[in-house]
Amino acid sequence: MKNMKLIGCHLAAVIVFSGLFFSCSQTHVVKEYVDYVNVFIGTGGHGHTYPGATLPHGMVQLSPDTRLFGWDGCSGYYYADSSIIGFSHTHLSGTGIGDYGDILMMPTSGENKFMVSGSAEDPDSGYRSRFSHKEEEAVPGYYKVRLSDYDITAELTAALRTGFHRYTYPEGKAANLIIDMEPTIHGHQHPVTEIRIINDSTVSGMKYTTGWAKNHYVYFYAEFSRPFTHTLYSGDTLIEGNLVKAKTAKALLTFIPEEAKKEVLVKVGISSVDCEGAKKNMKADISGWDFDKTVADARKIWNNELSVIDVKTDDAEQREIFYTALYHTAISPCIASDVDGRYRTMGHTIVQDTSYTNYTLFSLWDTFRALHPLYTVIRPDINQAFIRAFLRKYDESGVLPKWELASNETGTMIGYHAVSVIADAFFKNQRNFDVNRALSACVRSSTYDTTGITPMMPASIVARIMPLELKYKNELGYVPADRCGRSVSQGIEFAYNDWLIAQMAEALDQKDIADAYTKRGEYWKNYVDPETRLMRGRNMNGSWVTPFDPRATFKGSCYVEGNAWQWSWFIPQDVPGLIEEMGGKDAFVAKLDSMFSMSSELTGDAGAALDVTGMIGQYAHGNEPSHHIPYLYNYVDEAWKTQALVDSILCTLYHDDPDGISGNEDCGQMSAWYVLNSMGFYSFCPGIPVYEIGRPLFDEVTVRLSGDKTFVVKALNNSKENKYVQSVKWNGLPLSEPRFSHQMLASGGVLEFEMGKEPNKELFKTY
Repeated sequence: MKNMKLIGCHLAAVIVFSGLFFSCSQTHVVKEYVDYVNVFIGTGGHGHTYPGATLPHGMVQLSPDTRLFGWDGCSGYYYADSSIIGFSHTHLSGTGIGDYGDILMMPTSGENKFMVSGSAEDPDSGYRSRFSHKEEEAVPGYYKVRLSDYDITAELTAALRTGFHRYTYPEGKAANLIIDMEPTIHGHQHPVTEIRIINDSTVSGMKYTTGWAKNHYVYFYAEFSRPFTHTLYSGDTLIEGNLVKAKTAKALLTFIPEEAKKEVLVKVGISSVDCEGAKKNMKADISGWDFDKTVADARKIWNNELSVIDVKTDDAEQREIFYTALYHTAISPCIASDVDGRYRTMGHTIVQDTSYTNYTLFSLWDTFRALHPLYTVIRPDINQAFIRAFLRKYDESGVLPKWELASNETGTMIGYHAVSVIADAFFKNQRNFDVNRALSACVRSSTYDTTGITPMMPASIVARIMPLELKYKNELGYVPADRCGRSVSQGIEFAYNDWLIAQMAEALDQKDIADAYTKRGEYWKNYVDPETRLMRGRNMNGSWVTPFDPRATFKGSCYVEGNAWQWSWFIPQDVPGLIEEMGGKDAFVAKLDSMFSMSSELTGDAGAALDVTGMIGQYAHGNEPSHHIPYLYNYVDEAWKTQALVDSILCTLYHDDPDGISGNEDCGQMSAWYVLNSMGFYSFCPGIPVYEIGRPLFDEVTVRLSGDKTFVVKALNNSKENKYVQSVKWNGLPLSEPRFSHQMLASGGVLEFEMGKEPNKELFKTY
């Protein structure tokens, strides 16, 4: 994997930070945080990440596109591919559904024969180009590749709202660049696209698509370092003049030859508001034509972002996995406000508010579990900014976001997990938002009431965010499987969210709400099958769904992206109650043991099983419902089993290669799990400000907290073999249970582990 990493050679003469000079001629290169990031992790397998240039939570994600269709084309790039279509400015990181891939540019040399991209099977049928990973490099904020069909070196970097390209063309051939508004990841419809030639070095335009995000607008403003002549097309039809407005607007730019100049640079600002906003964004981001300075600025920004955590270890692979994971956690959600404070609302009006920053891309069913809890530790300010964005979107749409994308509610997945993010921050005393309005929004989002929803929202989406399941849940106490799909998964997640609402209401002296939602928080018990002690679907008449195969995964079942084995443990808010319902401690342990030891075979629909990966028995680490399960042993005097399982997951299901993530990255969730667990703890139940202790992977970790405080985790006698915790001390005092509070962490201090080869089965014994 080292051949894919940029370790200073290209940038040797231009980057100087903190007195550290990076030079190829030096025998010793001092590495910075970015040098430990392998941006290609997750670009293979089913990780669905991309390797291109972006900044932390940046509006622009400038990256190569190698494929636009298929499940493994969700990010536009797949490591096994051998040709590049072009470089577009928006991408999703690790999702299971594709969108974006907007404003594609592709440099070509010589006579340009095609205005279509061609196919992977026959690259010569279009303008795409072959490439080799041996001629590809990337670090956070910078990407470089040689397009072998054209002998062009393409380099990409990014500012917050602007993509910056540098293309080096071969001598003696025409230098061209194609702007193609047709390519879109997963091929969504675009009713209108537009390209306008402003002058011989400036182009602007827009693209409106109706895909996963039903109403998605992207405007761009591009300035070139060299003048060009142009040809415009509507599809393959030549258009005279300086403007084309069509479903598939395209432009071919040919740069006027300049002696001894082979480079062409282009700065591309984007906006969801208008071309003027894109222009302002570009002008504010990058004032001149110093590409190397923008690369250096991006490097500095990423170094600062990654410096929040220091790890000490002799394991180079685990260090790279860690910092790559930390990098992935900072990509999204993304800024969606222009530099002048204008943004597109959920109702698709344009407003201006310089006191507010809008964000987009909230994959909340995934990220409430680990990503947002991680932010409460390392980036509480930005997490609270996200919550303020939730509440603004609530005001605009009538409901808290569920899976929001580009000012569109997609309605994807289940639950109303903005509640979890809000409650977790609230109970960690991170309350830079209107807490009473937040409680009202949480209650509203848990109720079947479609009135007042933004008129722009399609009826199909309204039915997903205010589903009939809410009515059944609130009236019957469960979701009937013969009336609603995914009934069990929805019902037990509703119960978790409702329990959180009850806790917030009680803290805010809203007794009526607290009483009602405390009762609803108990509804998970209605799914416990007394015969199998697993969560099972019930019909409208109260009968159990028959037949019942706990290993079955199929679309339309009682479960979402999983089966009864994976879903029977999602009661993090009431583990003692779950233990009781499963027949007591011994029966609970026996069932939990069997889950991890039984066959990993799945039955049912193979297509539905795509999201059930990273198997240890029936535990599926590649999908989120399993992520807390290893820590259940902490509640039954067998914390050593938690330690062994966490060690196994960290060391066998994360790797320093393209297939290094055991499932979809899911907008930072899979990586956030690694970051937290490798430090030795996990946010088992977001909303309860307590961390469960696992197995620290590194010899020492230092987390830089606000107020110049640090939280340090030390693992004495640590090694791959010594994976079991022998003792734990907090600031020198022994811990009596396998958990500690967020208040302890936030106050700063030292959590010290003594590690050993054999489990200490008497540690943390409470029964």
